[in-house]
Amino acid sequence: MIPQSFIQDLLARVDIVDVVGKYVQLKKGGANYMGLCPFHNEKSPSFTVSPTKQFYHCFGCGAHGSSIGFLMEYSGLSYVDAIRDLAQSQGLVVPEEDRMLPAQRAEVQAKSLALSEVMTKAGEYYKQQLRHAPNAIAYLKKRGLTGEIAARFALGFAPDSWDGLRSVYPDYSASELVEAGLVIDKSDEEGAGRKRYDRFRDRVMFPIRNTKGQIIGFGGRIMEQGEPKYLNSPETPLFQKGFELYGLFEARQAIRDAGYVLVTEGYMDVVALAQMGFPQAVATLGTACTPTHVQKLLRQTDHVIFSFDGDAAGRRAARRALEACLPHANDDKFIKFLFLPPEHDPDSYIREFGADAFEQQVRDAMPLSQFFMREVIGVNDLNSAEGRAKTQFDARPLLQAMQASGLRLQIVRNLAQQTMTAPAEIETMFELSQPVARVKLAPPRTKRSAPVGLERQIMRILVAYPALAVYVDEHVLQDAALLAPDGAAMLKELVLVCMSLGENAQFVALAEQLRGTGSDFDGLIAEVAEQTDTEPELVRLELLGAVRQIRTQALKVEAERLVAAGLHGELEKNRWRDIMLTLDQLRKQAISEAANRQ
Repeated sequence: MIPQSFIQDLLARVDIVDVVGKYVQLKKGGANYMGLCPFHNEKSPSFTVSPTKQFYHCFGCGAHGSSIGFLMEYSGLSYVDAIRDLAQSQGLVVPEEDRMLPAQRAEVQAKSLALSEVMTKAGEYYKQQLRHAPNAIAYLKKRGLTGEIAARFALGFAPDSWDGLRSVYPDYSASELVEAGLVIDKSDEEGAGRKRYDRFRDRVMFPIRNTKGQIIGFGGRIMEQGEPKYLNSPETPLFQKGFELYGLFEARQAIRDAGYVLVTEGYMDVVALAQMGFPQAVATLGTACTPTHVQKLLRQTDHVIFSFDGDAAGRRAARRALEACLPHANDDKFIKFLFLPPEHDPDSYIREFGADAFEQQVRDAMPLSQFFMREVIGVNDLNSAEGRAKTQFDARPLLQAMQASGLRLQIVRNLAQQTMTAPAEIETMFELSQPVARVKLAPPRTKRSAPVGLERQIMRILVAYPALAVYVDEHVLQDAALLAPDGAAMLKELVLVCMSLGENAQFVALAEQLRGTGSDFDGLIAEVAEQTDTEPELVRLELLGAVRQIRTQALKVEAERLVAAGLHGELEKNRWRDIMLTLDQLRKQAISEAANRQ
């Protein structure tokens, strides 16, 4: 766990205008900055960034959050990765539960930075070499690519030289060149003719970027006949194939615009599809689709379409993608599989039949549930007991990989119908209900109704100015509980969170802290994000006024109860007199404050 105090300090150090400004063109508009929302299509700007609140808000689609939230939504980073990214920009080390010593951590960070610089230089070198490589330019033109699309994906060329990179790095023997996968070193091998040489030679180069746009690896495509057709960077501290997707950095905005992501097998598919009107395409990197790939994609969109080559290898890749998707398949996710004719891949299909035909293929893609059934049935004869049993046997591990959900229930029912079995029998036989029985689940969190009246007014003020929570003491909470128990419970929860942040608590830190408490406060956060800033002293007086009104209403309720009970005892009569005296004092206090404001 990352300490909340560190997150609060980090948000106080960063400037959200700088963070958002790296990705969105912002213009000053009054106290805030305005721009086109990166999360939905719009022609006139409704996206605001408040340097005072350190918060962004879109009046069009309602998106809002802190610098952390922006990086998560825009770049698809996890919560922890977004914090790490911001911390790195401020020269801070995230204080997690890390067994690594400070010196070791500093060494790892320095090594990562050195490798990143090496890869950046290599990318620039390959890009420059492409300008002077007529054979590579001719190859790209033959594949139908324009100079504009080549520039967008920063395509390059590795010349046919054993040590072309020697001109880029003063120390060609540096260990970082080997660790980054750019150079192969065989100095320790006896009989090796050439001891050290460039990994990529005479190939069109495709830079692979992470979600921050940094080059972490390369894919090299041979232009003529030869093997391997594609040569990828090896696994390095920067690059792990099972975690990265080619083109994701370039496709992020297009994925949001299109509402889905298209997953292909190759670099050329991604680049060609982007040129032909499908910039929402990404590709796995010469490896099977992994659950991490799927998780990364589902951070970008709820709709994923896999489009692998139409040959046998492509269908095997689709099966592996199905298995990777099952742990993440849920009722609010749409996962489909597009199967092209065997002789085509997405690149060749769209060039032969056009963008409209490919768009129709996308629309007709097979839902996960249908592909699931096709795979488990396979060649099994459902007219025989053996064929039905084999189908169930093949389905069992796949169903067990899925979460309990409506989608799994639908697949179970379909399987039961196909294999002439009751759904309950399949669930029992496959032990689908066992994990739930073994785990003690917390009771579902009931969403509370939004508070109204004075409680809501106080909560809105505290969300905007959490440091004012010191004016809401236990007596105020008791009075609120008497008047509105549900609203008082939320108010108490909010006050505790505000107090935990300290006397200098800010809106952005509170909003980030409330992220983990459910969505009960989300409406208030959005409301505060929309409102203009108010003079702090006026807000404090508004809060004191609301507190006084709650006190007044609570006293009136108590007085009415005493009167209704008859005021029989001396104790009751004295209490009633005290209430009347206090109410008179509160009335005079309200009149005095109103006069002072005028």
